[in-house]
Amino acid sequence: MKTKIQGNYVVAGQEAVSALYQSGYFGRPKDGVLYLRFVEAAYLLYRNKIEIFKDKTLLDFDAFLKFAALKEDFFELKYIVYKDLKERGYYIQSAATDFRIYPRGGSPGKTSAKSFVFVQSERIDLPFGTLIQHLNNTENVRKQFILALVDEESDITFFEIKRVDVNNSFTGKMSYSVPDLTKADNAAAVAAAAGPIPAILLKERVVMDNKAVSEILYNNAFFGKMLDEDRLQLSLVEALYLMEQNVIDVMDLNSEKMTPDTFAEHASAIEPEFMKKYTVYKDLKERSFVPKTGFKFGTHFRIYQKVESLDKIPHSEFLLHVISPDHQFKMPVTSGAIRLANSVHKRMIYAADTGRKIEYIEFERIKM
Repeated sequence: MKTKIQGNYVVAGQEAVSALYQSGYFGRPKDGVLYLRFVEAAYLLYRNKIEIFKDKTLLDFDAFLKFAALKEDFFELKYIVYKDLKERGYYIQSAATDFRIYPRGGSPGKTSAKSFVFVQSERIDLPFGTLIQHLNNTENVRKQFILALVDEESDITFFEIKRVDVNNSFTGKMSYSVPDLTKADNAAAVAAAAGPIPAILLKERVVMDNKAVSEILYNNAFFGKMLDEDRLQLSLVEALYLMEQNVIDVMDLNSEKMTPDTFAEHASAIEPEFMKKYTVYKDLKERSFVPKTGFKFGTHFRIYQKVESLDKIPHSEFLLHVISPDHQFKMPVTSGAIRLANSVHKRMIYAADTGRKIEYIEFERIKM
């Protein structure tokens, strides 16, 4: 079947509407002819279904690939993904992202598309803002958003990316973020009635030497880690949260009481990302989670939905990394983090404070 290049399309005649569109849903019929995107045309050329002419010159497959690559950025990557999905038996059409995919057993005109696919090179950074824009476009039409990541050997890894449902699937189950000390034993009740418990900032740790309160914060709410049988050591984010909850007063090494602002300044001097992390930490606590350091997994936090007893700590359900709204996802790093999270049966979440709200975005490696 003869076709010709016309602008950004390969155009086929009336006979192609029945032969290619109605039988395989290639292209888009319009005004009695069929308009094929370059990836569709390349696939049909590879399958010997069409011939492609540029002016009066017949292009072989290699010549058309060169032409299409000059006209369309990352054409070869899109073709690799398109061919892979077609050979898996999917019906595919062009979309604002790159492709729309129909569910198995479905087809254009009979069922709605299930997913939108965005093709990305492993070498190119993916801006958080671009990802959110694609995610918004996909969610507005209630589709699944899939990132198809093509590595240098042309292997494809598929990731589903979605906003985390903070009202359902991403909710903690702790009944309190800070235990009520006045309802504990007498020593803790007396200490709580006297006001916030003194603690000392050494440099990177805050240490509290009230045995009764230390044990309650550690055993009942999983704050910090016991330094010895009497003393609790707190991370910087934990200490600021407990300061804001009026549970502790933090003193510097000169025995001067610190305000939350001066403490935050000190912590930010040690860790430039401190406030970015703390904003998310506080939100997680208010959502009834138990966030703890995710250092061993290469992330900011590992997150528990509930910890009932330190004698039998459950596996954390999530790993979470805090990013900025101007973050650029470096795909080899991101892919490695997701693979690690999936291998230890955890969900990989990225969180960014946009100023209006905290966006929680989940990446999950999937099979197509």
